[in-house]
Amino acid sequence: MSELPYRLAWYGCDLRTGGIVEDLRALKPTGALTRKLGDATTLQFELALSGAPSGWEEATVPGQSAYVAVDTATDTPIWAGVALTRASGSTQTVQLGAATLERYLDSRYPGTQTLLATDQAAVVSALVTPALTAGPPITLDAPGTGVTMNYLTQDGDDKTILSCLKELMGLEGGPEWTIDVTWNSDHSGFQFPLRVRSAIGTQVATPEGTFDFPGCVSNYTLTESYEDGKGATVVTARGEGEGSSRLTSAAHEATALLAAGWPRWEYRYTPAAGVTDPDQLEAHATQSLALMQQGAQVWNIEAVASRAPRLGRDWSLGDTVRLAVEHSPRHPQGTDIAARCWSWELDPGADRVRPIIVEEG
Repeated sequence: MSELPYRLAWYGCDLRTGGIVEDLRALKPTGALTRKLGDATTLQFELALSGAPSGWEEATVPGQSAYVAVDTATDTPIWAGVALTRASGSTQTVQLGAATLERYLDSRYPGTQTLLATDQAAVVSALVTPALTAGPPITLDAPGTGVTMNYLTQDGDDKTILSCLKELMGLEGGPEWTIDVTWNSDHSGFQFPLRVRSAIGTQVATPEGTFDFPGCVSNYTLTESYEDGKGATVVTARGEGEGSSRLTSAAHEATALLAAGWPRWEYRYTPAAGVTDPDQLEAHATQSLALMQQGAQVWNIEAVASRAPRLGRDWSLGDTVRLAVEHSPRHPQGTDIAARCWSWELDPGADRVRPIIVEEG
């Protein structure tokens, strides 16, 4: 696949409105851009003062500004982050730090919520709604999933919106979510749609986004792990506290594997603070067992970005991505795997893109 190299236009924006304050052409990331499904990622920058616009200070205020990267080849916003740190002095560069918009939800609280027999998407919407006031231009894209659930949280638990959403996503059959970035209606700034689905992205058996080796893929690694927290045949989820009064789920067992002769690997954990619903603990244990019973299988694919399927057009976070290996030392007969992209990295300066895809149990 022949493509243009990635050229990113960087904008400094007002966090409350999403409006563009300055075109930051002298802004350079010092590492790869990253995104992760249902969680925040961070990025550091350098801003050369010799090339900075006159309003650079107003466009980079920690807590008040946001940075957005747009792929100039497709005019597609692909990354956005909240400005968190700024350091400068006697040198000709300003050091800046940011985190994706999910980080903002870790500084807002849902209040007391009692949500019974409520659609999963409506539960997420209710938890996020307080952050829609006096916050960034987050918009809710949360069509009903058709699956109802119960969820209770108390304001006194001090659980942030982010911690609640991560807890929900960790439940068996729990809703997935992410915060994307799009142009606003008049192209003068950006909006941040918070998308909620049973599964984010497009999942198909034969995806268009195919990474081939040899080909656009320079190297790949299959990492298989049965380390603590990654593999278990018996899982128990437990609430906070001590002794016999501590809330606990049943021990969930991988009965088919145990019957086939697998050893008993036990794993006990507390999925989140303040869980008081026994059904939530059971759901966490079921989900964890499904993911852990055969261990983690993660494919790290490193490809030449200008030759690979294009991020934001051919594939995105949550999509099924295909790796087609003709032959390699690990797979001499070749292999063809289609799995979901749970995170990605993009380094335009190095012409490198890394989808990280996970085989789910």
